[in-house]
Amino acid sequence: MKERVLVLNADYQAIGVVHAERAFILVYLRKAEIVDDFPDLCLRSATKTFKYPAVIRLFRYVNTPYRKVALTRANIFRRDDNKCVYCGSPHQLTIDHVVPRSAGGSDSWENLVTACRSCNTKKGNRTPEESGMTMLRKPCRPSYIMFLTANSGSSPKQWHPYLMR
Repeated sequence: MKERVLVLNADYQAIGVVHAERAFILVYLRKAEIVDDFPDLCLRSATKTFKYPAVIRLFRYVNTPYRKVALTRANIFRRDDNKCVYCGSPHQLTIDHVVPRSAGGSDSWENLVTACRSCNTKKGNRTPEESGMTMLRKPCRPSYIMFLTANSGSSPKQWHPYLMR
């Protein structure tokens, strides 16, 4: 039982990822239901065969506090898919302030981006508009569930409808 299972709250909001063993126990104890399964896998006991859960939903709503993603260098790279936001290169990556610190730019999710060394040098101590550069995507604060799934490896296709909420 090495597969991971997406856990949904009673309102179908993704709240976590657990191992299939834990998910099956929640379903067996009638604390959750299987919303989607892995059709080519199953769990077997001596006398029964069970669906192998991919997504489960808790019957009772669990109040989860808002979880912030820490603003770190690694998380900025992860948010930007380890590619330069100006040219898309995955090589020699650095962190760039969209609005330079000297112009009042802060260390925030909306002002820090991944940039390759050559684009960062070309941009210099200016804004992208001043340097004539455009960003391929606008920087934003990532959601906790986005990072949860990104850190657990590639997500199964059964998860996708619930992660886009």
